[in-house]
Amino acid sequence: MRTSSRLGEQLCALLREDYTLRKEEAGADAHLKKNGMAFDTEAYSVEGLGHLCVMKMNAILGLMKMETVVLAVTEKDLPLFNLDYVSAFGRETQIAELYDTQLSPWPESAQAAFEAIRDKYAALPDSAAKAPRWYDAILYPCSCHKTGKGLHEKLDALALDYLRTFAAQLKAAPACDSAEKQTRVRGFAERLFAEGGPAVDQVTKLFGRETAARLILRHMYGVKP
Repeated sequence: MRTSSRLGEQLCALLREDYTLRKEEAGADAHLKKNGMAFDTEAYSVEGLGHLCVMKMNAILGLMKMETVVLAVTEKDLPLFNLDYVSAFGRETQIAELYDTQLSPWPESAQAAFEAIRDKYAALPDSAAKAPRWYDAILYPCSCHKTGKGLHEKLDALALDYLRTFAAQLKAAPACDSAEKQTRVRGFAERLFAEGGPAVDQVTKLFGRETAARLILRHMYGVKP
């Protein structure tokens, strides 16, 4: 059975085929520990594309693990791309999310490529419905949340399909006004931090708002002070 996620490793490999990745200095934020939970964070500037973050969490001697990968595209007009893998006491959850941060509408043909992936794995159990959040309104329907036990190979395949499809769309995506696109991403990140979410709430509770602000805004979404 899988003991860890490779989302970040896989996406970095795909991006390096066409882009230069430069690791950013995270200082003490790169490795944080508290209450038996350890967070490791890596952030990259992706030349000609935007910002990439890979955050991993390990707790309870490995019985709980999480990996979050965020690709905030600011040089091309594509959605904000977020992948989450969570393993807790034998149950695995794979989340693939695309958020509307574009300057122009995302073509239906591009969305259809992800809808095909979602439909391909329709038989996998959906995660339980969560309390409504503000970002539900900008979450594309071609996103998906799947969970279960003994499904690691299928969940791996689902994540890789999303990764490869997004990487392929990057090549054909139009360039855009980088400053305006960065403003869209900043708006998303700042509202997420202000109004909260599962990961934001957990990090804030553990490390306080100042550290959480750096982790979420600067490292995860590339929002500069």
